[in-house]
Amino acid sequence: MKDGVNGVALAVFIFFFLAVTAMGFLAARWRKAEHDSLDEWGLGGRSFGTWVTWFLLGGDLYTAYTFVAVPAAIYAAGAAGFFAVPYTILVYPLIFTFLPRLWSVSHKHGYVTTSDFVRGRFGSKGLSLAVAVTGILATMPYIALQLVGIQAVLDVMGVGGGENTNWFVKDLPLLIAFGVLAAYTYSSGLRAPALIAFVKDTLIYIVIAVAIIYIPIKLGGFDDIFAKAGEAFSQTNPATGKPRGALAPAEPGQWTYATLALGSALALFMYPHSITATLSSRSREVIRRNTTILPLYSLMLGLLALLGFMAIAAGVKVTNGQLAIPQLFEDMFPSWFAGVAFAAIGIGALVPAAIMSIAAANLFTRNIYKDFIKPDATPAQETKVSKLVSLLVKVGALVFVLTMDKTVAINFQLLGGIWILQTFPSLVGGLFTRWFHRWALLAGWAVGMVYGTFAAYGVASPTQAHFGGSSKEIPGIGEIGYIGLTAFVLNVVVAVVLTFVLKAAKAPEGIDQTKPEDYTADAGDPGVQVELPAATAGTSH
Repeated sequence: MKDGVNGVALAVFIFFFLAVTAMGFLAARWRKAEHDSLDEWGLGGRSFGTWVTWFLLGGDLYTAYTFVAVPAAIYAAGAAGFFAVPYTILVYPLIFTFLPRLWSVSHKHGYVTTSDFVRGRFGSKGLSLAVAVTGILATMPYIALQLVGIQAVLDVMGVGGGENTNWFVKDLPLLIAFGVLAAYTYSSGLRAPALIAFVKDTLIYIVIAVAIIYIPIKLGGFDDIFAKAGEAFSQTNPATGKPRGALAPAEPGQWTYATLALGSALALFMYPHSITATLSSRSREVIRRNTTILPLYSLMLGLLALLGFMAIAAGVKVTNGQLAIPQLFEDMFPSWFAGVAFAAIGIGALVPAAIMSIAAANLFTRNIYKDFIKPDATPAQETKVSKLVSLLVKVGALVFVLTMDKTVAINFQLLGGIWILQTFPSLVGGLFTRWFHRWALLAGWAVGMVYGTFAAYGVASPTQAHFGGSSKEIPGIGEIGYIGLTAFVLNVVVAVVLTFVLKAAKAPEGIDQTKPEDYTADAGDPGVQVELPAATAGTSH
């Protein structure tokens, strides 16, 4: 690690940061309508086409944490960290089946969040509240990890001082970055990350293309890289008494690897920020086209993961695995290009953090504030509340980062993945059938949440922080794989059994506000208008 501040890299980083800041504020005027509503501020007017949506979803899903943590997992544990690649391959055929249906029904009824749909489909504010709270809880640590990504880059550049520096001085650059993010998100809403995503994704593709060619040349080729990585993984980890990792998952861990990939694929588009970016599209065909071209990011992710092996071969030594890839860039690239790489990671944090805070704020506004606090809120009042809550969400994430150990943030994010998966039966199940009873879905959600939380508790270890909460062995049953998937299975079983019981008991079912044709209509179909659910009657979008 180089001593002092890398002035050239810092200058390049600041240049790009200022450029995207200007774009963030200018985005307020981009395709802006006259009226003020959540459709405009929180969904960009539902007007984005194929390429804007592609960049927005890419910027939303492939975050700074992805850039830092996936190769860091490879650096720490070997090929087990590659689970992120197959799960992103699995996810796109999956979302092709249900996202267009969600877009159509949301466009028809003016739904802004998944909880809006659940309330309209099942006529249950309680179930809607459960989905909203789960979404907010799962999103908060995810935002915090974007700030961790920025902090890792600043640490490697030498900005902010050492461990003994005054806390305010040390964290001042992060505070400035947070302040700028909060300001342009408040001003421009979803349009800001949509515009900035073009810069972010372009930089990331350039950095990975250069890294995958330039670094192996400097290290003697991939043969040497894999040989050195294999040698390093064969060494015994003092903490566990077992090999540090492997170039391929060992047979005992293959079931965990497979279930982790499948569970993660099921969970990815349950996150509120994924749905927010989806609903901002102008037609269901935009969504369908995006499911066919988004796998390009999976190719990028596979190449990105290889950086973990390169960090080992380059002799990178860090106590915090999150610093491995920024340190690799610092060591291997000329200072000016290291600055470009750091800017890609930094901007890669700003885009998803903005979308996540908007998504969490929309959930609070539509499904807590409007449903339970002020049912007669006007669109302008909704927007004002959502803007304020988006600031509070980012403040909470910042406090999390500044006051808690980073591994805690990682483990909470992993726990968030277990939680958000429990909304799958209500959302995806509801898109295809009205058979489930609302109370049964709520009970299944509660069982999955409780089991997942308790099963994950205490599983994380310092040697496998990235996989904390991933798997657990139950005595007498053996390795059962990803806890989130097990909790999901319990969730579905409870929902199915209780639905039979409640239907037999003729328990009252909520009113379904949707019709079968609502799930297949496109924006251009004649007669399709944006309506409001009964709970929002009297307001306009």
